[in-house]
Amino acid sequence: MKRVCLILGFFDGIHKGHRNVIKSAVDFARDNNSRAVLITFKNSPVEYFYNQAEYIYPRELSYKIVQESGVDEIIKRDFSELVNISAEEYLKALIKDFSPISISTGFNHTFGYKKVGTPDFLEKMQKIYGYKYFCAPACYFENELVSSTAIKKYLKEGNLYKANNMLSAPYTIESKVIQGNELGRKIGFPTANMIYPEDCVKLPHGVYISETSNGRGVLNWGTKPTVDGVSEVLEVHIPGFSGNLYGKTLRIKILKKIRDEKKFNSIDELKSQIAKDTEECLKL
Repeated sequence: MKRVCLILGFFDGIHKGHRNVIKSAVDFARDNNSRAVLITFKNSPVEYFYNQAEYIYPRELSYKIVQESGVDEIIKRDFSELVNISAEEYLKALIKDFSPISISTGFNHTFGYKKVGTPDFLEKMQKIYGYKYFCAPACYFENELVSSTAIKKYLKEGNLYKANNMLSAPYTIESKVIQGNELGRKIGFPTANMIYPEDCVKLPHGVYISETSNGRGVLNWGTKPTVDGVSEVLEVHIPGFSGNLYGKTLRIKILKKIRDEKKFNSIDELKSQIAKDTEECLKL
């Protein structure tokens, strides 16, 4: 059985700093004929303390992105079972279960009762337990610390430029395509309708340039004030695409906000604006 390179962390948004932690383990694993294994939590520790949490990505999407980064296995643990365990007790359990040849964390990762398990603690213990410790340093974008907190703030503001640069990839929404009222099809701009992922940070209502596996798309997120104005809907128009997406899971990379949501005086005005949005989308 291959040896193990452990990665410790929650990894919600999989931002630049997270990617550096993962890369340190994956690279070391490849160089040493080993497996990169992430130990994470099913739910945010914030949820344990406050009964609710806001995520950048649904956990399942986070896991997919982690695996796409080269991680061989993800082990999901329940935070409530570990919150009162001492740092050394937890580390001993990791050594017993995995005999890791390396452990990778971010610069601000902590674990164990009263957060005694710090990078300094892991560095000190590496000689005792025979693993190599990798600590990924802090990352900055335009002199600001890259963090999940900052990314959530920029997403709520609709600032995809800062959010995407901190994520080092376009912000992504993945959801199953559901049946809509088919108004888009009737006015010449068919859309795939989806539900915005629950418990995730919400972008401001508006129109966005996006990328899908079926091509560039115009994403509308809001209440469709010209038509409905009540229910929130996430829908994407993919110019030139005519296939059936019902029931399929669509992954949408959101590149740039075009404009705020607006109520038009007529369907003809709406059609004219969608045509302009489509043209803007295809220019990027």
